[in-house]
Amino acid sequence: MKTKHDFIVIAHRGASGYLPEHTLEGVAMAHAMGVDYIEQDVAVTHDHALVVLHDLYLDAVSDVAARFPGRARKDGRHYAIDFTLDEIKSLRVHERVKPDGQPEFPGRFPHRESLFRIPTLAEEITLIQGLNRSSGRDVGIYIEPKSPAWHTAQGRDIVKQVIAELSYFGYRDRQDKAILQSFDTHSLEHARYHLESDLKLVQLIGENSWGESDSDFDFLRTAEGLKSISSLVDGIGPWLLQLVNLSTKRTVDISGLTSLAQQMGMFVHAYTLRADELPAEIGDMQSAVDLLINRVGLDGIFTDHPDQVLRAKSAGSNPGGQ
Repeated sequence: MKTKHDFIVIAHRGASGYLPEHTLEGVAMAHAMGVDYIEQDVAVTHDHALVVLHDLYLDAVSDVAARFPGRARKDGRHYAIDFTLDEIKSLRVHERVKPDGQPEFPGRFPHRESLFRIPTLAEEITLIQGLNRSSGRDVGIYIEPKSPAWHTAQGRDIVKQVIAELSYFGYRDRQDKAILQSFDTHSLEHARYHLESDLKLVQLIGENSWGESDSDFDFLRTAEGLKSISSLVDGIGPWLLQLVNLSTKRTVDISGLTSLAQQMGMFVHAYTLRADELPAEIGDMQSAVDLLINRVGLDGIFTDHPDQVLRAKSAGSNPGGQ
C-alpha cells in the first residue's frame, strides 16, 4: 500500500496492549516505539490534583477496595474525587479487570501483578518532555478531561484546570503538540469561547446509548451536525465502527463520516485499533492499517499496539523494501 496523506499514530492510554494503561512505564514504552502522540485521560482528586485515569473511579485498575474498605459510594465504586492524591499514590495499579475480577484482555500483562502507580498529569507530561529532549523527538500529548459535566456537578471545572496545567508546561496554541478532546460539546465550547484556549480541539463521537454526555452523537454524524461544530473544533474522533465495517473487506466506510468531516476542514482520528480484537475477516494488522489509511482515508488512529501499527504503516509506505 502507499500512504496518500499524513497518518498519525496515537498511543491509546500509553502502550496499553503491553503494560497496564496510563502508567508511566507504558508511556515510556509508547514513546520508545516512535508514536506521534500519547493519550491521557484526566480526573480530579479530592485535593484538586489532576491524575491520569480512564474511569472516574479507581476500581477497575487498582487495589482501592482492599486498601480503603468502606470508602465506596452507594453504587459500590471508589471515585478518584473522593480520595486525596496521597491516598491515590498509595494504590497499586494492575491490568484492567472486569467487575468479576477477570482481565478485560486475558492475553495482556498478568492482571495479578500490581507493580505500578497512578501518575499525575504533571508527572506524565514531565516524562514525555524529558524523553523528547533526550531522544530528539517531539511526541505530543492528547488529553481528555473526563466527564466535564460530572466534575462540574462535583464543584470542579476540570477543563479549566487541564488548560491551566497545559499552559504551565508550554502548551497554549494550535502550533503546540497538545490536543484537547471531549465527548461533551459544551466543554469544548467552554474551552474555546470562555477560557479562550487556542489549543487544537477534537469532538469525540460515541453512541447516544453510552451516556458519555448530553451531546447528540446521531446528529453530529450528519452533514448538518458536522457543520455545526466545524468552526469550533479542528477534528473529530469517532468510534472506529462508525466508519468502517470490520466484518468484511467489501464494506469500508459505513457512514461517509470521514470524507464529510475532511471536506469541512476537520481531521479524523478514530478509536481504537487493537491487535487482540482484530476480526478474522480482516486478517492481520497490515491489512487493517492498509484499509484505514488508503480506503477509509483516516488522518490518524488510537491504538493499544502502536508498534504494530507503525510497522504496518512503514511497510505500506515502502512496499518490497526495508
